[in-house]
Amino acid sequence: MNKPEPIVYLNGEFIALKDAHVSVLDRGFIFGDGVYEVVPAYGRRLFRLQHHLERLNSNLNAVKITNPLSFEDWQQLIAQLIIKNQYNNQSVYLQITRGVAPRDHGFPDKENPTIFMMTSTLVKQSREIADNGIHAVSLPDNRWQNCHIKSISLLPNVLLRQQALDKGAEEAILIRDGIATEGAASNLFIVLDDCIITPPKGPLLLPGVTRDLIVELARGKKQCIKEQTITEAELNNAQEIWLTSSTKEILPVTMLNNKTVGSGKPGLLWNQMMTDYQQYIQDLEENTCD
Repeated sequence: MNKPEPIVYLNGEFIALKDAHVSVLDRGFIFGDGVYEVVPAYGRRLFRLQHHLERLNSNLNAVKITNPLSFEDWQQLIAQLIIKNQYNNQSVYLQITRGVAPRDHGFPDKENPTIFMMTSTLVKQSREIADNGIHAVSLPDNRWQNCHIKSISLLPNVLLRQQALDKGAEEAILIRDGIATEGAASNLFIVLDDCIITPPKGPLLLPGVTRDLIVELARGKKQCIKEQTITEAELNNAQEIWLTSSTKEILPVTMLNNKTVGSGKPGLLWNQMMTDYQQYIQDLEENTCD
């Protein structure tokens, strides 16, 4: 039995993925001139949509692209896209570029952004990861100075992630001037002296929506949590290391640079946080959209 053709949204239309085409003169294709956002949906209910759309708006402002839609319009279109696709749990990808224009580094006189959205199945964390965690390596953070912008120009992140994969690890943890910033495609947490620590927001890392939720959940449970700089030495001596993202949730790192982290198994605080996180997701699935 053939699977239904995925439906995407492109510039005002819901169409089959195979029929979606963008001009080769789109500045997203030519320059990587655009931003993106990823919004999970559990049981077809959107995960912290307002937070994601606020980040999208901030990123559009940062690259001087006018947000083409209101919050209500985004909400309506994303909800329609989810309904039109078959998956119960979905990852919604949004991309806005500066649009089609003659190739010139300067902005075009007339703004006509390209709006694209698609969804894919959202796979929940496997039992294997919960039992054994993942391996990571630390690598020099050689990206630009505006990592807080969720730009589609991701080549440095792609190369860093591939270096990790080539070393047999699932993710790279990035080090800049002796400070751990984030993963190639994730935010960073460590546990040190039984306290959860995550780097503070700033231009050298992406402000993660899942990251913020973990901070909220920890504070709600009166768990010790700090937003402060993590040195490379602290990373190497951490009791636990976690990596977070909207699609990967909370990944426990049990091997760093081929050395065991903690006991070599996902730690106590990770297990507690995952319980609280999954309860949040369950509440979301059972109640109205957040």
